[in-house]
Amino acid sequence: MANPILSRPDAFTPRAQQGHAQLQYGQQQWGQQGYAPYGQAPQQFQAPQGTIEPPMTLDDVIGKTGVTMLTLVAAAAATFLYLGTLAWPQVQTTTYGALVLSGLVGFVTVLLVSFRKKVSPAMVLAYSVIEGIFIGAFSFMFEASYPGIVTQAVMGTFAAAGCVLAAYKFFNIRVSNKMRRMVFITTAAFAGVMLVNFLLSLAGINMGFRSGAIGLVAALLGAGLAVFNLLIDFDDIERGIAMNAPKSEAWRAAFGITVTMVWLYTEILRLLSYFRR
Repeated sequence: MANPILSRPDAFTPRAQQGHAQLQYGQQQWGQQGYAPYGQAPQQFQAPQGTIEPPMTLDDVIGKTGVTMLTLVAAAAATFLYLGTLAWPQVQTTTYGALVLSGLVGFVTVLLVSFRKKVSPAMVLAYSVIEGIFIGAFSFMFEASYPGIVTQAVMGTFAAAGCVLAAYKFFNIRVSNKMRRMVFITTAAFAGVMLVNFLLSLAGINMGFRSGAIGLVAALLGAGLAVFNLLIDFDDIERGIAMNAPKSEAWRAAFGITVTMVWLYTEILRLLSYFRR
């Protein structure tokens, strides 16, 4: 109940089992060797076409996640480099416009993908490009004020993700339903406050979440929630693999991890900016 992309009721549904069920039913009708029972005309049994999909594996998830992350990084790097070529008066307007537009479009894209029963690879890659533009503009804004902070944030993000994955595997961490509910409620409340703060900031109203002690606490809370959500993502994916989810669901897993990684990066970047001050 944390990441809405991975925790929806029909996520990682083993639809391939339907094909196996039809195959077993046909074998019971026509015999295990594929021929009709005694007294009936022999007929070779034909397995239903298009009903059996290979199960999702960890390699599938890693491969699809690599594609989405590389697409996002490429779009972010292109945006970052493009903003660096602009003159100062123009770069301010362009950066602000890219942040607002890509942020809103990316948010809508996440909702569209979350509500779809079957994840479209094209939409996942489109999200990677859109969010890459947002990350590029977001990173450029911080890099202009704190040189070298983007490199530190990238290293910190992947280090945090690696530590979470290592802790999950080597310490055999199990995610309980109570933990899921707590993380979900806290994340929803945090997201609601941040959304209101973002909308008010567009109108020039500052709630204090971008500076001072309140901003530092918000960044710490956001980074912590992102880590817990990443832990739940790993658990959801492991459950999906265990229940033989179809191979196409690897795109859902990659999308969910990418969304959480983007959130973790933005929070670490904000957190480092407070220490740099």
